[in-house]
Amino acid sequence: MIVAITGGTGFIGRRLVEAHLARGDTIRILTRDSTRAHWLRDRAEIVVGDLASAPLARFVAGCDVLYHCAAELGRPELMRAVNVLGTRSLVAAAGGVVRRWVQLSSVGVYGPVRDGLVDESWPLAPRGRYEETKAEADHVVEEAFRSGAFGATFLRPSIVFGPDMPNRSLYQLVSMVSRGLFFFTGPPNASANYIYVDNVVDALVACGTHPAARGAVYNLSDYRTIEQFVGTLAVCLEKPVPRLRLPEAPIRVLARVLGKLPGFPLPESRVDALTTRARYSSERIERELGYRHRVPMEDGLRQLVQSWRTGS
Repeated sequence: MIVAITGGTGFIGRRLVEAHLARGDTIRILTRDSTRAHWLRDRAEIVVGDLASAPLARFVAGCDVLYHCAAELGRPELMRAVNVLGTRSLVAAAGGVVRRWVQLSSVGVYGPVRDGLVDESWPLAPRGRYEETKAEADHVVEEAFRSGAFGATFLRPSIVFGPDMPNRSLYQLVSMVSRGLFFFTGPPNASANYIYVDNVVDALVACGTHPAARGAVYNLSDYRTIEQFVGTLAVCLEKPVPRLRLPEAPIRVLARVLGKLPGFPLPESRVDALTTRARYSSERIERELGYRHRVPMEDGLRQLVQSWRTGS
């Protein structure tokens, strides 16, 4: 099987590359910087360029499965160009060529849900530049699928974590717990919606290879209460489990006033994350594709803490 992967040198993409190499597949990746793909020399075809300038026809030629994992996460001024216009360019090249497109999306397209069990029928209400452009990119791919350009499957994970993750917010949480500075906010049993990176790779492979996945949207998330999540971090760090709990209202006011100051550790978005009661259902991918979390949350957090300790 010929597999093409955008974002193949990224946090999720490089693990996806290794998973398909282990299956014996032929791999082709698209990267802006060939030096980042040195570990793939002689094991994969490397196409250099971005979604606006690369030879996309060569990238998608003869492709059985295309995983679109590339996205701009950090620079809002580039998000539309990369996440939307870049997806349009890739769709134009892939139409009638690629057999199946797997779109790596995000539960962020549902918006800042505060409570309830979110399944794939939940309406999209993205808020924020990244979430809005991801939702628009999903729509571009969906339109192509409905026109018969290729088969398509959409995977929407919650917060993806693991060693060398680019989002440093979880490392900051680990540091707070380690230093004894963490406190709970608001009533007990808020939600911690995370998914370990290796589980995301397993789900992507299932989306790319299982016949039942064609045309489907799948959420993917593991779940613990915030007390269970932070308690596991404390145990892994060999630190006391945090007990202090403060009311939400004054903490939210403080975060709103000071949250934009450089270095302030508690922006309002962090308060939102620590107090949400939303959960994201993985029931559909489990039922239709037989997916199961291979790495339990606790094992993933142990790996994260080890990575934090070594500074990797």
